[in-house]
Amino acid sequence: MNPQMQRQAHAKAAQLGISLAEYVRRLVARDLGDGKRRADVSVLFDLGASSEPTDIARDKDAMLGQAAWNEYRRKTGGARRGKP
Repeated sequence: MNPQMQRQAHAKAAQLGISLAEYVRRLVARDLGDGKRRADVSVLFDLGASSEPTDIARDKDAMLGQAAWNEYRRKTGGARRGKP
């Protein structure tokens, strides 16, 4: 590795908060394929788009309950037997 490339690699590793050795290991693993599929975290964004902002930390139980209720209604053909 030439000195300029080595400086750039050290800078990139520092930017990622990892050692140069770990940076190189990750590059090699990605190039050779380490056999592990890694999820792309970007698939999580915009999944719960709504018309108004929400506070997930505060409302998570109600949101999960509503999602479970909606799934139940979908599976039972929309039968209404009460509301959670």
